[in-house]
Amino acid sequence: MPFHVYILQSDSDQSLYIGHTSNFEDRFLRHNQGRSTYTKARRPWRLLYREEVETRASAVRRERELKSFHSRDILLELAKNKR
Repeated sequence: MPFHVYILQSDSDQSLYIGHTSNFEDRFLRHNQGRSTYTKARRPWRLLYREEVETRASAVRRERELKSFHSRDILLELAKNKR
């Protein structure tokens, strides 16, 4: 089963959220319905970036890598180039 690593951007305050899931469509819906604690207050969310990986371990590693960039500009550039 493939996993997805993704970056969302809040339309309300432009904050970024990085996560991983095995069911992206359901997870994205949950973010925008307010059923996720961290993202609830910053709705609505839009997808900036998504990539598919083979395993949960790969997804966790890639999520950590993206979170380690610490620079919003790097993440936005990654999203821009992936489109």
